[in-house]
Amino acid sequence: MHVPDGFINAPVSAVAGVVAAGAVAVSLKGARRELDEKTAPLAGLVAAFIFAVQMLNFPVAAGTSGHLLGGALAAILVGPYTGVLCVSVVLLMQGVLFADGGLTALGVNISDMAIVTTVVAYLVFRGLVKVLPKKRRSITVASFTAALLSVPAAAVAFTFMYAVGGTTDVSIGKVATAMVGVHVLIGIGEAAITALTVGAVIAVRPDLVYGARGLTQPLKLRVGGELVDAPAAEPAPVAARSTRKVWIAGIVTSLVLAGFVSFYASANPDGLEKVAHDKGIDKEAEEHASADSPLADYGVKDITDARLSGGLAGIIGVGVTVVAGSAVFWALRRRRTSDSSATAVPESEQV
Repeated sequence: MHVPDGFINAPVSAVAGVVAAGAVAVSLKGARRELDEKTAPLAGLVAAFIFAVQMLNFPVAAGTSGHLLGGALAAILVGPYTGVLCVSVVLLMQGVLFADGGLTALGVNISDMAIVTTVVAYLVFRGLVKVLPKKRRSITVASFTAALLSVPAAAVAFTFMYAVGGTTDVSIGKVATAMVGVHVLIGIGEAAITALTVGAVIAVRPDLVYGARGLTQPLKLRVGGELVDAPAAEPAPVAARSTRKVWIAGIVTSLVLAGFVSFYASANPDGLEKVAHDKGIDKEAEEHASADSPLADYGVKDITDARLSGGLAGIIGVGVTVVAGSAVFWALRRRRTSDSSATAVPESEQV
């Protein structure tokens, strides 16, 4: 659903850019509360994994494909504020290096694909977790539903922005019907990928899933015929386990998906591209400012072998994204640590 330059006019793109900048600023502050010794190393990995999986377009209807948006997955794994930043890092890398999503439309894409999907998904997820039994299966079910709803929500958000600032005279009713219809189907794929990924992480390291915190119900003891809370146990040893194995497994998986599996992805246009072509939205589309980038269109310039070119581009993308994302999240983590140290009361001043 990467919006190219020229779909949305300059005033609305500018407003979307201000909204995106504000949301990123709020997320930078909020992420400092979410990032700890576990989530900080994984946040950059989550961004790289989303980049890799977004290269795997899957068929959803005749002549149409879809790909992961990633907002739900990121929010559930590392938290909503950090999730917004993860998807924003991916969109920035795609726009600048791979000419995917317009540069003047970056604010539109962040508002739509990072903010809307993450906020909608996390609200739905938290609402379901509160009413479902506190079991691992409930987290997976809530993840599936949240991801499913986040994609058509993004389609509605794009339709609204197009209704306000579209550059072509197209019936908004037809655009809305087409966008929501195809993205409901894409949402099923998004939901399956999200639920499978969250379920896989929960199966091996539930302590690493932000959305699964507090999953375990307090132990009850029967005393004198009444149920009472058992004394709090010492923290489980799992909390101190290293994330190194999970990080290595995740980065290897991302490299394999982007470097090899992506060659077999559907070549059909994604939902937005298909609707834009069918409804005439793309009449005012502009050439990307990075069209001459060495990695434009997910291929390495001057390498004629399509498999090798695409694979190398995918591997480079994963590497750049994990480095950029990790740098941001480690800096936020260190800032949180510094702030905590600065506000701590020296022992000599304590009463």
